[in-house]
Amino acid sequence: MIDELFDRNVAWATGKTRSDPDYFRRLAEQQAPRYLWLGCSDSRVPANDIVGLDPGEVFVHRNVGNVVHTGDMNLLSVLEFAVDTLQVKHVIVCGHYGCGGIRRAFEPPGGGGLVDHWLAPVREMCRRCAPELARLPNDAARMDRVCELNVELQLRRIAATPILRSAWQRQQSVMVHGWIYGLGDGLLRDLGLKLSSLDDAEGLARENDYAGLREPITMVRRHAEEAFGRLSMLEPQILEEG
Repeated sequence: MIDELFDRNVAWATGKTRSDPDYFRRLAEQQAPRYLWLGCSDSRVPANDIVGLDPGEVFVHRNVGNVVHTGDMNLLSVLEFAVDTLQVKHVIVCGHYGCGGIRRAFEPPGGGGLVDHWLAPVREMCRRCAPELARLPNDAARMDRVCELNVELQLRRIAATPILRSAWQRQQSVMVHGWIYGLGDGLLRDLGLKLSSLDDAEGLARENDYAGLREPITMVRRHAEEAFGRLSMLEPQILEEG
């Protein structure tokens, strides 16, 4: 079973070389992607395939529920490398309808495992948006809306990182987008969320503030705060020791 993957790799590499003999030479020489994709780990949402780009054309970070945690050194290091070193022009926060992680956050906690810990900000968002969600006609509509709101939440959180704020402060051209993908039709939807400056980010924060979202306090998070500074999205009491 697992050996089939090597066979598929050989077939893929052979096909690429046959159609373009210099393909791998060019790929090995450099990567110069214009896009950073922050998406969900769901195996049905492969970033390159969705947007029709080859390897080397999009820098990718994925996790369960496309969540931006302020203590996630993995995500922050990817963002820093993409913005400061690769000089990407676009950061795309992309969720998808039918997300299993968002569904889990939408439901009551299931035992306090790592995934529940990871999805705590999304669950808190669901609680705070309960009046809006209650007005929707059914659970399917509510789930779709939560998937959309989650993209907005994570876009706000990534826009508040010192990495992007510093880039905008030095007038670097980088735009943050909020998109969502439909599993049922394979199409991307632009949610109309675009930020390209500090003024844009602060305007969105004033428009509908999610700044009160809490996250579990961890040592990893405290270390990240020391490394990257205090983020404006965090409540003061969350940053206090104990």
